[in-house]
Amino acid sequence: MSKVVHVAVGVIVSGEQVFLTKRADDVHQGGKWEFPGGKVEPDEGVAAALHRELQEEIGIDVLSCIPLIDLTHDYGDKIVRLETFIVDNFQGEPSAQEGQEEAWFEINNIGNLNFPKANVAIVEALQTYYSSQY
Repeated sequence: MSKVVHVAVGVIVSGEQVFLTKRADDVHQGGKWEFPGGKVEPDEGVAAALHRELQEEIGIDVLSCIPLIDLTHDYGDKIVRLETFIVDNFQGEPSAQEGQEEAWFEINNIGNLNFPKANVAIVEALQTYYSSQY
């Protein structure tokens, strides 16, 4: 049985746009757009992991966030648990710190982007959440 990789995911939003980064081609699910975040370390809470990962990955400080979706996906070679939060209250301007491609997209238009399969449920949850807000 595969080990579950616990990941804190930040859905960075401003108005009706969301900030995405593209995975490097040489990593698992490479070349696909993703919501920033990273592994929750042993003895680390998910909120602390989210704050740390978003500082490291896109250079922002999370001031507050809203739970969006918690899901588990089995890729066959690895299982991921994605605890996902809407981050709409942050300090700094998101910018990819690791050289990866980055962009702001209209939330309603991200369904056509190439995401890892586990992210499809996040896209759907985000679009449902925002269609009820606007």
